Amino acid sequence: MAEPRVEVRRSPRRRRMVSAYREGDTVVVLLPARMTKGEEKHWVAEMLSRLQRSETRRKSPARTSDEALMARCAELSARYLDSLAEPVSVRWVPPMRTRWASCTPTEGTIRVSERLRDVPPWVLDYVLVHELAHLLVPGHGKDFWEWVHRYQKTERAMGYLEGLSAAAGLGISED
Repeated sequence: MAEPRVEVRRSPRRRRMVSAYREGDTVVVLLPARMTKGEEKHWVAEMLSRLQRSETRRKSPARTSDEALMARCAELSARYLDSLAEPVSVRWVPPMRTRWASCTPTEGTIRVSERLRDVPPWVLDYVLVHELAHLLVPGHGKDFWEWVHRYQKTERAMGYLEGLSAAAGLGISED
């Protein structure tokens, strides 16, 4: 994997703290102006390493393949749906125009939009629990939502997806 482009920004007001963040495809490292070139080199390497670890932790392993997605569904079904939801297949699909994911209960299939590959793991988990619940209750009635709300971050994830849709101008809303 290629090293990211790094931009170092020094500030005379910054005394000790070093921080870093991504700005597009560039990593911006903020340093105190008094640091030497040697210290700068050390802290740039350190901050790149920390940023990489942080980003890796935040990404769900389920995003790597259809098999990983299916394994995550099995874990979520066991934890929140009494192991009653058993999909026949779960797979990533090209971005859907109006949905984050879909389920065909009669076939036991779940399709998840590739737009969700980079969302936080708890958001992807919510979408998977939502679709798994459709294997138990096809519609969006009271019984369906009782299953879905067993996942404690349901409301938070719904808000995240609503914000993501609005920010990207996607017009995707909850079913």
